[in-house]
Formats: sequence, C-alpha cells, structure tokens
Amino acid sequence: MDMKGFQQYKTQSINTMTQGELLLLLYDELYKRLAQAELMLDQQNFPVYETSLERAVAIIEYLDATLDRQYPISKNLAQLYEYFTYELGRAKIGRRKEVLTHAKTMIGELRDAFRQAQKSGDYGK
Repeated sequence: MDMKGFQQYKTQSINTMTQGELLLLLYDELYKRLAQAELMLDQQNFPVYETSLERAVAIIEYLDATLDRQYPISKNLAQLYEYFTYELGRAKIGRRKEVLTHAKTMIGELRDAFRQAQKSGDYGK
C-alpha cells in the first residue's frame, strides 16, 4: 500500500470536513481512547492504559482550546472539559475504573448529542 498516497487522502478528507464532522471525529477518537483505557486497565496493561488516558486528555484540551467563546454554551462546555480532565487525572493516578467508566459514559452522551444536532441540521454546516 502506498502510505504517502494514503496520508494525502487522509489529509484531504480532514480538510474537506465540516466543523460538525470534525467535532464528531474528535469525540469518536476520544471515546475510543477511553474504551481502550478501560480494556487496558482490565488487562492490567498500565503503560497503554496511561498512554490512552494521556491522549484522551490531549483531545479534551484541544476541544477546549478551539471553543468559540462568543457562544454561551462554550462556557458550559469549558466547564465540562475541565471536569473531564480532572476526572481522567483521578482515573489515571488511582487506576479507578468507576471514575473512568463514568467519564466515558458522559462523553459518549455528549458525542451522541452533537451527532443528533448535526443530523437535525442544528450544528456544523
């Protein structure tokens, strides 16, 4: 497989996405990292567990940094992102599955809400 061609395709795909599609892509990746962390914790593979959580936090930090602060909902999202970052830090340090599972559930619900908003035409066009 031509990896250079694949990378160009991937870059072009990302560059042509709407804001809503990019947001969902980030939330999907965030959710995937949390699911991976959960699995790695069960398997006691702590290096991969910690890396998965670090990547999840990096995505959350990016989401927070790219918020358009002119909208009132941005303040609420910023508070949620701060909460998620705090909780994932707790999950990482204490290797606490219940904390991780709760954060993953909330992030999944937020992702689903954004997905529904995009489908109904309320966001990301």
